[in-house]
Amino acid sequence: MQATPSSGPLAGIKVLELGTLIAGPFCSRMLAEFGADVIKIESPDGGDPIRQWRVLKDGTSLWWTVQSRNKKSVTLNMKDARGQDIARRLALEADIIIENYRPGVLEKWGIGYEALKAINPATIMVRLSGYGQTGPMKDLPGFGAIGESMGGLRYVSGHPDRPPVRVGISIGDSVAALHGVIGAMMALRHRDATGGRWNGRQGGDCVAGQGQMVDVALYESVFNMMESLVPEYDHAGVVRERTGGALPGIVPSNTYTTGDGENIVIAGNGDAIFKRLMLAIGRDDMANDLELARNDGRVPRTAEIDEAIQSWCAARTIDEALAVLKAADVPVGKIYSVRDMMSDPQFLARRMFEQHSFADGTPIKLPAITPKLSETPGETKWLGPQLGEHNAEVLRTLGYDDEHITQLKRDGVI
Repeated sequence: MQATPSSGPLAGIKVLELGTLIAGPFCSRMLAEFGADVIKIESPDGGDPIRQWRVLKDGTSLWWTVQSRNKKSVTLNMKDARGQDIARRLALEADIIIENYRPGVLEKWGIGYEALKAINPATIMVRLSGYGQTGPMKDLPGFGAIGESMGGLRYVSGHPDRPPVRVGISIGDSVAALHGVIGAMMALRHRDATGGRWNGRQGGDCVAGQGQMVDVALYESVFNMMESLVPEYDHAGVVRERTGGALPGIVPSNTYTTGDGENIVIAGNGDAIFKRLMLAIGRDDMANDLELARNDGRVPRTAEIDEAIQSWCAARTIDEALAVLKAADVPVGKIYSVRDMMSDPQFLARRMFEQHSFADGTPIKLPAITPKLSETPGETKWLGPQLGEHNAEVLRTLGYDDEHITQLKRDGVI
């Protein structure tokens, strides 16, 4: 697909992405999906490693088609002063800079937040790192798995008699990326409320709103999702432990296995819902037990309640169980694989899959863009770009002519 002019709620917003793999690129991906003009800087030597991750087509990851859709790829050798100068010029023109290197790397290249802010006071820089820009651990390498562990998610994931497990995706990176998007939008709102985009001048003629640094630590982003973990421990000394498929302290909400070996999630933890659930599975005794009428009475009898539900599920197929519980207005659902998703009426009705094509005409489906905005929805204009595909286009906007661009390529700068 060819590049088209930006549209969407972020049309006209320029974003510079300096980073690789997941957290930073996912953050800028969402901005690109809603119209921002995103320039992704990659190394000329192979580019972002995610290009070669997981399932490939013609040597390029299928993940790349999603993670870098709508972005422009520019290659720069950041060890070369000329590459650093180009990155600096792009950074000063950007509304938002997104980076996920270790703290100090951008400063080494002369494009740290303070250096850019001294020229452009409206600079907004989103910095995603394992441990944040300060503190005794700031210089340590930090990946999503470490953030999930330190932030508390891994400790409560899995069964109580087994070691902690991980979610099957890079959830720590993705949660951090979403925090980065939120921070970027708040910073952009503040910049515009205090004077807006920098006019490109310095000294007394400088006009600019107030930019800021958005400091996103992976472990803190995960920690932010941990519900009542802290006050429960501080006030009551409770350390939340692993509870398998159950939702701790909220009963019943668990995963159960049906007679045909399928897994089903049933959330009967609302008081009225619990009564409907018990009546639906033929346990009128529990439905009318006053001790079980409220959640605080059900928690001590969790095992008894779960056993009753499991026994009922084991005697039925998943389709039979779903039909009975849906008819009783009990929140229930099958645990979906991607195969289930791609034929599901709800997914299809919500148009959660987009049909696209590779350059050679091969069809490919991508996940649709969320959230869904009624007036200015996001859209996929093109799939993840080839390495350095937009070098000439972007460099010309900085005043480089074809001869200069050719020389930069010859010298290995781009």
